[in-house]
Amino acid sequence: MFLVMRTIAYGTLFVGLLLIYLPVRVLAWSGINRPAGMAAPQIAGIIVATIGAALTAWCVVSFVSIGKGTPAPFDAPRRLVVRGPYRFVRNPMYMGAALALAGAALFCQSAALLLYCAGFLLFFHAFVILYEEPTLRRKFGPDYEAYCRHVRRWRPGMDATAQG
Repeated sequence: MFLVMRTIAYGTLFVGLLLIYLPVRVLAWSGINRPAGMAAPQIAGIIVATIGAALTAWCVVSFVSIGKGTPAPFDAPRRLVVRGPYRFVRNPMYMGAALALAGAALFCQSAALLLYCAGFLLFFHAFVILYEEPTLRRKFGPDYEAYCRHVRRWRPGMDATAQG
């Protein structure tokens, strides 16, 4: 139960700051208000954001149930998670969050929010390369190396040469 509480606390902070507060600030800074009506971009945005949120939630549940840890780097899973969405791509949580941001950008028709989404992806790409992957290599050794050979970092699919 304590693991679930830690996960909810971390998730609330992560989602609250990076996926709600900062995007709202970007929209306010760019002068964009909520669209007056619902047209195709808003419907598409809702669909994309919902898919992103669902993917992120699936990742969090996988971390808790399979990995026995949280998405927080300081409280990471104790077991290597290679099932659930992680069997298709090594970083589905960041992809889900980016989809949620892209959906919000589409909903609001905001280039500034789309730029924020691109910056989010660049930041987390660097984080993955510089911190996450070396940490996982040290922690899980050959198991993580084998996983990297079979599952791509960002593009879904299985590939025997999947380092990137």
